[in-house]
Amino acid sequence: MDFRLSEEQELIVDSYRAYMESENWEAYFHECDERHEYPLRWVAGLCELGFDQIMLPESHGGLGLEQPCVTLMAVYEVLGRYGAPTYVLYQLPGFETVIREGAPAQIEAVMSTLGTGEQIWNSACTEPGAGSDVGALATTYRRENGKVYLNGTKTFITSSAGVRYLVVMAKSAEDDTVFSEFFVDMEKPGITLSPLPKLGLRMDSCCEVYFDNVELDEADFFGTEGNGFNRGVSDFNFERWLVGACDYGTAISAFEDAVAHANARTAFGRPIGRFQLNQLKIAEMQIALTNMRNMLYEAAWKADQADGTFDPTAAAMCKYYCANAAFQVTDDAMQVMGGIAVASEHRINRIWRDLRVDRISGGTDEMMILTASKGVSRGYRS
Repeated sequence: MDFRLSEEQELIVDSYRAYMESENWEAYFHECDERHEYPLRWVAGLCELGFDQIMLPESHGGLGLEQPCVTLMAVYEVLGRYGAPTYVLYQLPGFETVIREGAPAQIEAVMSTLGTGEQIWNSACTEPGAGSDVGALATTYRRENGKVYLNGTKTFITSSAGVRYLVVMAKSAEDDTVFSEFFVDMEKPGITLSPLPKLGLRMDSCCEVYFDNVELDEADFFGTEGNGFNRGVSDFNFERWLVGACDYGTAISAFEDAVAHANARTAFGRPIGRFQLNQLKIAEMQIALTNMRNMLYEAAWKADQADGTFDPTAAAMCKYYCANAAFQVTDDAMQVMGGIAVASEHRINRIWRDLRVDRISGGTDEMMILTASKGVSRGYRS
């Protein structure tokens, strides 16, 4: 496996590096984090560079890259190094899902926002009584007089206050073994949002979403009826790898801030980076970053060889290891930086909050361990 970037990929990465250096984005990120606002101006600039086209086929405006997953990884890495809140970008590489599963009208609705950076769609699966256990979903749909009616509650739904459409998973009221998804226009009557405060990831909304006899048409099914669970599980793998890529990138910025501080800050007549306890932290942080990078690039490279399909075991391992390792790197970086990291507006305290949430969102640590263990064990069965 050769993770070296091609000349084309290097040029792409350089364009994002130049964009991040074009202004003091941290001031903008701090403002958006404080106000709990989506950083549209920043994301719009990324999409002008083609960020939301990286994973798309050429037939739908994509860049036609030979290694889209590796390219996306390299972009996440460079954005993270500048402390960017890359977690708000999850839906943009996922446009390919809509192309694969959506009806023509649904595809048109989503693709009409290509290049704008606007939030347009996301998925809604989790419920108050059903998180990792998708089979426990209580949201239902029923047919009546040529219409389909949706009832239930979803919770912890990312981007729900900002998107025009949610892909909602529900089970049939007539047969609770049938799980389907619907492409739901959030402006329909019967939909109510209740915002939820979060420790981190505050530049993206999170709400409880209530559906009270929301009237839908047969055309609103997303994909094939009864295939909702399989579609969701398939795309979970890509999302889990994305979480790992996001966490790794932002951990780099925390590490580099801490090492720069350790070289500049003096105590007892010498830089604090020369004290052995801090040297141990710096060495272990770099080891963790190296391991994360290798895992993520390997998974991306293999996915590119498999037409963009991520291996479930590799994706779960990336999510579990990177979410924990990135958080530890950032926590150690905070310790090295001391009061500056916790009693100021330094970006490291924002990153620390964001990374702690990622050990739960997108799949808990416990579910990642279960998925990874099953996948590994399967290869040793006689």
